[in-house]
Amino acid sequence: MDKGTLRTTCDPDEAVLSSDVTFITVGTPNKEDGSIDLKYVLEASNMIGKALRRKNEWHLIVVKSTVVPRTIENFVRKAIEEASGKVAFKGFGLAVNPEFLKEGSAIEDFMKPDRIVIGANDEKSMRVLEEIYSSFDCPKLATNINTAELMKYANNAFLAMKVSFINMMGNLCEKLPGTDVEVIAKGIGFDCRIGPLFLRAGAGWGGSCWPKDLKALANFGKNTNVRLPLIEATLEINENQPYRVIELAEELLNSLKLRKISVLGLAFKPNTDDIREAVSIKIVKALLDRGAKVSVYDPAAIKNVRQIFDNRISYANSALECIKDSECAMIITEWDEFRELKPEDYARLMKRPILIDGRRIYNTKEYTRYVKIKAIGLGETCPSN
Repeated sequence: MDKGTLRTTCDPDEAVLSSDVTFITVGTPNKEDGSIDLKYVLEASNMIGKALRRKNEWHLIVVKSTVVPRTIENFVRKAIEEASGKVAFKGFGLAVNPEFLKEGSAIEDFMKPDRIVIGANDEKSMRVLEEIYSSFDCPKLATNINTAELMKYANNAFLAMKVSFINMMGNLCEKLPGTDVEVIAKGIGFDCRIGPLFLRAGAGWGGSCWPKDLKALANFGKNTNVRLPLIEATLEINENQPYRVIELAEELLNSLKLRKISVLGLAFKPNTDDIREAVSIKIVKALLDRGAKVSVYDPAAIKNVRQIFDNRISYANSALECIKDSECAMIITEWDEFRELKPEDYARLMKRPILIDGRRIYNTKEYTRYVKIKAIGLGETCPSN
């Protein structure tokens, strides 16, 4: 910005006519059957194509949006060609550059990527995009468009599979007294072929990417006549995982009817207000279905959750307020401020100090003197005396 090289505009024609490369970065939400909805991608393609009618110079269009293989070939190319009157790879270039940004750290991830994937089917498009990223010091992988399109799905599916795997093992550990999935995760994480990342058992994963992408990948496999059983199992495990938190509470309280239950954490992960596909929503709905009185707290996501549940639940202004007079507290999002709560806080404020640690943020042995605690993936109940 100090150099004056960054300009913004709401005019797509101006954006295309005053540049050499256009990136498409719009969303690709799921349809009801799990397939991706291309309406935003095609709207962007159409706008770019119309602008290209007024441009004589060659122009590169790069798709960063997450799209299944053959999307560029079958849809984006056709839309731009029809709107522009030009022929792909002659009047304009096409490339795919999947993004691997994490929500909450997108700028840092962009400036310091762990890899850059470039997909193009012609030398000129590939060369231009490689020049754009020439100053980035990270591994760069050049491939064709179809492979680059599939890369993002493979990446997210594998990460989600690791989490669902350790959650599956955690569910088994809960049936084996003294068995702790965190120790198992640490042990297998030492294996360099596996690694320690994404081996944290919990109440399940959510957000705007993994659920959407795995559903789209499963649908794409079905339409391609290739069954993807690992993807289906990963989704199934995650779909059921939030209800394990409910089951743990019922093991200690029997019925949840008319019980005041505190839900700590609503966003799908800390440091965001995003509740898309958040496990907290499933948990709150399940609690209401069982007749519980639900109080919730989250440092950032209260406003978004209120739009879903309105006055059917109560909203606290702090974690301490949320657990006051509660008969069971559930940790659903691992915000740092929840780690700062002491076991004495739960014992002092709750009507019945029962705690379900759905994110494994507490040392259960330290809490057993003060509260009854159950934790995801821990094969023992830790009651207070």
